[in-house]
Amino acid sequence: MEGAVRVFAGEFNSSTLTVKKSDPDGIPCVITPSGAWCRIMYLSGALTEVFENGDMLRCRISDPTGVFEVVIPGVRSELFTIVKKIPVPSFVAITGMAQMYQRKGLCMLSVRPESVQTVDRTLRDIWVLRTADMTLNRLENLAKAMREKPVDPLSRTVMEHYRTTPETVQELIRMVESALSSVGTSVLSVQSPVNPNELILAIIKEHQGISGISAQDVIAHAALQGVSADTATEVIKDLISQDECYQPQKGILKLL
Repeated sequence: MEGAVRVFAGEFNSSTLTVKKSDPDGIPCVITPSGAWCRIMYLSGALTEVFENGDMLRCRISDPTGVFEVVIPGVRSELFTIVKKIPVPSFVAITGMAQMYQRKGLCMLSVRPESVQTVDRTLRDIWVLRTADMTLNRLENLAKAMREKPVDPLSRTVMEHYRTTPETVQELIRMVESALSSVGTSVLSVQSPVNPNELILAIIKEHQGISGISAQDVIAHAALQGVSADTATEVIKDLISQDECYQPQKGILKLL
């Protein structure tokens, strides 16, 4: 099962490297400067622009570091119709495929969504916090690779392609710090916990992949955000009864 990757727009848009994974579909991954392998992505931000371009719908999703270009093909597709009805601006969460192509010698990046959901500011801020944490972990691994030998193959690929230096790592850290400064105090406050229903839906959306995610994994992820196992279990039962998600097999969850 392949989980969704979290990357800030500022980092994603500076990517210039793709690598094909050794699997049957051969879909290339976009490799970012911090070393994220982006194929399936989970992003969140403000939907600031929607316009039709031929048989495609183009959208701009802003996070605190930049803008994701989101492209929905198929004027008659259900997703095309759904997104056209979302008010601008609105906070949204998107799961989709990372794409890179060349135009006039430049690397052009976009995300082709598989699902789009309207969310609130709190869920967007949670996305910023978790994306910041994952980005800093990748940067810590890069910094360690620059200090130690031998270097693992992934870090070597990233460092050689992007000519990584301590200064470039610090630039990405400053980007993360800037993103964190946009997070509302209510999200940072222990006295203002997240909505368990929204959190668990977000966890399933991010980690379900093609086959789904085990209920135990959802409960474990929720615990990291301060939601007890008993609460998470009850929320999962409610979401199933409300047809928000289903079990393709016993103990496995997937969004409808």
